[in-house]
Amino acid sequence: MDPMKAQQLAAELEVEMMADMYNRMTNACHRKCVPPHYKEAELSKGEAVCLDRCVAKYLDLHERLGRKLTELSVQDEEMMRKAATGTG
Repeated sequence: MDPMKAQQLAAELEVEMMADMYNRMTNACHRKCVPPHYKEAELSKGEAVCLDRCVAKYLDLHERLGRKLTELSVQDEEMMRKAATGTG
């Protein structure tokens, strides 16, 4: 595959994954923090605090998972390289 095409495909996939993460986070935090029947047009202080905490936790977890998956991917690549060269 052409390197430019591969880079473009990777960028498109990243945008798609970020949009999916945003949609999941929005839905999860909305369900958790905002009651199904609105009483006021504006968020209450409790709802706003809940949403802030929910989003912060979601993003923190997403970052931690990303780091762990990257770490595991690097380890897998090293193991595959060692197996291919016959060392290890």
